[in-house]
Amino acid sequence: VQLQASGGGLVQAGESLRLSCTASGMLYSMNTMGWFRQYPGQQRELVATITSGGTINYDGSVRGRFTISRDNAKNSVYLQMNTLKPEDTAIYYCYGAAYSDYEATYESDYWGQGTLVTVSS
Repeated sequence: VQLQASGGGLVQAGESLRLSCTASGMLYSMNTMGWFRQYPGQQRELVATITSGGTINYDGSVRGRFTISRDNAKNSVYLQMNTLKPEDTAIYYCYGAAYSDYEATYESDYWGQGTLVTVSS
């Protein structure tokens, strides 16, 4: 299973970026997909997740500024990031959870390679 993320870069505070991630190689389509971020020396933390049915969860620090969406047919998830702040600077990781056995009883977590988002003040 591979998750290929793209869209990171360097922007100024107040600007926008859109992250994209496409998953491939699963037995079944992704259940929950989402984005996490990691600051230097810290653990990965939730940014936003979205289920296959469209239920969304945001971290409070991004609610109202970031919008997560997905295209189930493409096994893709997107993160529209508006009004970016310097504290949003981090490595962003795409996440997906999918059944990894033919009986669809065991769900595995998968991660993309990470894309760097840098917001200058």
